Order: sequence, then structure tokens, then C-alpha cells
Amino acid sequence: MDQAAQPRAIDILLAKYGESHLNHTNELIHFVCVPVIVFTLLGIVWWIHPFAAVAVTLLSLCYYFKLSKPFAAGMLAMSAVMLGLLSLMPPAAVLPLSLAIFVLAWIGQFIGHKIEGKKPSFFDDLRFLLIGPLFVLSFLYRRLHLAW
Repeated sequence: MDQAAQPRAIDILLAKYGESHLNHTNELIHFVCVPVIVFTLLGIVWWIHPFAAVAVTLLSLCYYFKLSKPFAAGMLAMSAVMLGLLSLMPPAAVLPLSLAIFVLAWIGQFIGHKIEGKKPSFFDDLRFLLIGPLFVLSFLYRRLHLAW
């Protein structure tokens, strides 16, 4: 079989992730909650040490780069904004705010999946915790007619 005809890993992962995200309400919840979860998770790690948040970001970007250079570029931009916002926050506010919003965003995610009637993808494969942000980003890329 021709190599060009084989689906790429990113396309397979997005399709599999999309199987449990077909309900429009669930998608909308994810569009809000997934970036919030990424931001608050970075906030929790930032509280441990800002360099740890940068390290986590760089590690995830390595994974994204292997899957798709255009998605890695989008995640780099998003991560840079998030890390920049964290650097502007009062240090004493980062952890309590991040924890509270992290919990609320996960509650939103589980409500979305209750509406969808399907369990979250990461219950089957933990990689989907990293694919969720790309799923959200894929909608922006499609709207902007950007290839990934």
C-alpha cells in the first residue's frame, strides 16, 4: 500500500477522540473546559515552580511535534499565552485559583460526557488527555482553513 494513502497517527487519534464527542453541547463544553484545564494544570505545576511548568510544556510540545508540526505551532502559541498569563498573576493566587477552576472544568467535562452518553476517551487511552487540546484546536484550524 502506498505510504501516502495510510492515515497519519494524528488523524487516527483525532477520529477516535471524536467518536465520543459527537454531541454539539458536549463539543461546546469541551471548547471551554479543555483550554481551561490546560491552563489550570499549568497553573498547578507553575505553583510548584515556573520552570516545571515550562518543562511540562516543552515535553508536551515534543509529543505534539511528532504528531503534527502545525498543531505543535498552535500549542506553542497557546502555551506561551498561558505561561505569560501565569507570570502576571499574583503568586499567592495561582494555586487556589487553578485548583478551584480545574475541578469546575472537570465537572463540566463529565457533564458533557453524561449528555453525550459516552465515557471520556482517556478512560481507554491516557494519550487522549493530550489529544483533547488538539481536538479543540482542530476546529479553529478548520475554520481558518489551516492544514494540520
